[in-house]
Amino acid sequence: MDQNRAPVLEALQVFRACGFTPFNPPGHRQGRGVDPRVLEILGEAVFAADVISVNGLDDRLNRQGVIEQAQQLMAEAVGAEQAFFSTCGSSLSVKSAMLSVAGPHEKIIVPRHAHKSVTSALILSGVSPVWLSPHWDAERHLSHPPGADEVRKLFEAEPEAKGMLLVTPNDYGTCGDIAAIAEVCHEFGKPLIVDEAWGAHLPFHDDLPPWGMDAGADVVVTSVHKSGAAVEQSSV
Repeated sequence: MDQNRAPVLEALQVFRACGFTPFNPPGHRQGRGVDPRVLEILGEAVFAADVISVNGLDDRLNRQGVIEQAQQLMAEAVGAEQAFFSTCGSSLSVKSAMLSVAGPHEKIIVPRHAHKSVTSALILSGVSPVWLSPHWDAERHLSHPPGADEVRKLFEAEPEAKGMLLVTPNDYGTCGDIAAIAEVCHEFGKPLIVDEAWGAHLPFHDDLPPWGMDAGADVVVTSVHKSGAAVEQSSV
């Protein structure tokens, strides 16, 4: 695929060139209905780019495939089979990933240093957590993700667990051995979800730790807005 392409930007450029007068959301009509004080601070470009994909960049049947093409480009760029764009940050993506692995009254292995989106997913879904403690580094006053040996022991103790969610990098920036943990998960026939919200930069430099897709994870969630070049709340 041509990684120089940007389907969403291209569709937005066509939309502007056609000079449409939209009668659908957003109500500011590409900035024409915005308070002048807001325009003075934010500028018109923000509102000119605020176009919904349906009836804006594409049609209701998504026949132009704008988002689909962009997701295919993302998947190829990071070595994934499929990429899904998400709003609401990676919190929504984490919930979706967990719900794809376990359901009500089923178990999933979760580290104690997980983001609150994981706790929300547990509450919403009724999934039961099997807690796994991270390693506390007393010298540096930070934590490290758990290791493969702990994961193996927990699957042996909780064989009914449907899979595992691993958080790496964590909030301190420390990374876990994804490949070793993925190998253990797959040995037990379980999927590995990696909450890699802080690792959007990892696939793009060989000197950085390997990212989940290159290390055998089944699903990786990353916040492109945290350490990438996307606007706030962008997740893949």
